[in-house]
Amino acid sequence: MNTRRAGIGPRVFMLLLMVYLLLPLAATGLYAFARDWQNTLLPKGWTLEWFSGMFRDSRFLEALWTSLYLCGISVALSLAVMLPAVFVITVYYPRWESFMKGIVVLPYAVPGVVAAVGLIRAYSSGPFNLSGTAYLLIGAYFVVVLPYMYQGIRNSLLSVSAVELLNAAELLGARRRTAFLTVILPNIWPGIIVSALLSFSVLFGEFVLTNMLVGGHIQTIQVYLYKRVGESGHLASAIAISYFFFILLLSAVLMKLGQRMGRLSK
Repeated sequence: MNTRRAGIGPRVFMLLLMVYLLLPLAATGLYAFARDWQNTLLPKGWTLEWFSGMFRDSRFLEALWTSLYLCGISVALSLAVMLPAVFVITVYYPRWESFMKGIVVLPYAVPGVVAAVGLIRAYSSGPFNLSGTAYLLIGAYFVVVLPYMYQGIRNSLLSVSAVELLNAAELLGARRRTAFLTVILPNIWPGIIVSALLSFSVLFGEFVLTNMLVGGHIQTIQVYLYKRVGESGHLASAIAISYFFFILLLSAVLMKLGQRMGRLSK
């Protein structure tokens, strides 16, 4: 396929855009390794003290593990519910799609503070007193990632023409469940990986909802960062940089996994 090379204008624009986006991250990284940086253009000395202090703090590792399993459970629960639901609606009941879209975009219309206050009032008394528990946070996380899960899975189903694939598989003698597991699922797996990764990243960086719902009972990595940011700017920068590279590494691993599974399915 012939491709046209971009001119100098688009290249300069992309370069400036990348500099604009990466400059805050680079400054944070420099500050995380700086021993002393106040009135000079660059730090006067370099150190790994802030990173070593962060990893020696057991609270950081506990908060990181707490965030990992809470986000992982929420994404897995959302995937287990949304994948069959979106498949059924997209393939068998397309006329219900507009109603489904209205439901899943509701989290966009409700600010995090309003949602948190409503959940606290609803579940702080009565037979379902879940205030301050992980169950309430996982339920809130489930609602937050609904738009990302729905749109990613739906787009994957439409891009592979799931209805035609399913009809062809059934025409060749495959049962509906077998056709879904052996034909549809392998083809939409990369899209599912991307949706899960995007949802995980959104939840891993969520602070307002987490702090208001369980901030006083459960310490996630966001709450830990908020509490320690006042102690040292260098330490907060080290935590932010570690958090960024952790998400970057996780994204690379999941994307590689999705590409490999996509090649195996062909």
